[in-house]
Amino acid sequence: MTAAEASADAALLALAQRLAAQAGKASPTALTRLAGGRNNQVFRLDTEAGPLVLKRYFTDARDTRDRLGAEWSFVSHAWSHGVRVVPEPLACDRAEQAGLYSFVAGRKLTALELAPAHVDAAIDFVLAVNAPPRPALAPGSEACFSLAEHLATVERRVARLATLDAEVPHVAEARAFVADRLQPAWAEVKAAVLHGAAAEGLALEAPIPSNQVCLSPSDFGFHNALIDDQGKLTFLDFEYAGRDDPAKLVSDFFCQPEVPVPLAVHEHFIDRLTEGLGLDAASVARCRLLIDAYQVKWTCIILNDFLPLGATRRAFADTGAWAQRCAAQLAKAEAQLGLIGATSD
Repeated sequence: MTAAEASADAALLALAQRLAAQAGKASPTALTRLAGGRNNQVFRLDTEAGPLVLKRYFTDARDTRDRLGAEWSFVSHAWSHGVRVVPEPLACDRAEQAGLYSFVAGRKLTALELAPAHVDAAIDFVLAVNAPPRPALAPGSEACFSLAEHLATVERRVARLATLDAEVPHVAEARAFVADRLQPAWAEVKAAVLHGAAAEGLALEAPIPSNQVCLSPSDFGFHNALIDDQGKLTFLDFEYAGRDDPAKLVSDFFCQPEVPVPLAVHEHFIDRLTEGLGLDAASVARCRLLIDAYQVKWTCIILNDFLPLGATRRAFADTGAWAQRCAAQLAKAEAQLGLIGATSD
């Protein structure tokens, strides 16, 4: 370890000790970097009373998301309402963009072991955090409050990929994929959404009524969950959380690529949210109409590593070998785009 690394670790430990004291917890004596943080740095803190977690949030002038604020507000709301399937928020430091949380023991679920009971546990969590009274949280990241905003969000992500970072490995293949596959696919999907909206009588610019907006974990799926030895799921990572359209929550849940949720339970998910949240016919229609648009959006998200900001964020999170990751992301993007139309098969 270099002197600079030792100094950085000492500063982190001092920050952790300060936050632990603020929370009335035992003082950490050591910290260990945990794997898996895509945008942030996550550390296990060892104390005499058991482990804690310190999370440092990525910041960049080109990315104005308040990651700490979003996660802290959402988890604090959940915890105050008796929801115990999220880490307990203990203390935070906004100047340092750091939060202290309870440690959650468990492992990641794999797609092969994913069962209907796990999907129902995820739905139960959404319904629990949406039980009244609901606080007026800030909008979630890329929140959409009209059908037009959903389309504009995907349009922006596709447009951003027209200019990729020339220094990123495999950028030539990424450019060809965007031009030859992604852009034509988006044109077709967008036309289908517009046609479907017209058939359902949905006005593109009509605002979603406030009683149809939910509190969304955002980036919600089993990639952000741990399961313990007793089979209990705990949901993690709410840095994008906030108020949003339930159709976006549903679409993100089924389109996130890391632990794919079978599209066979798409209707079941919608049915339970419809009953639990009191969704109206327009909300249900958006849930069905937007799934392919979000397959395109998640294809774009997979390709974030080819953008300058994406590279900066991954460097902060220190995710490992860059060239191999970029090649893998291209393969994932191909697979994601191939899911378009799967709900109608």
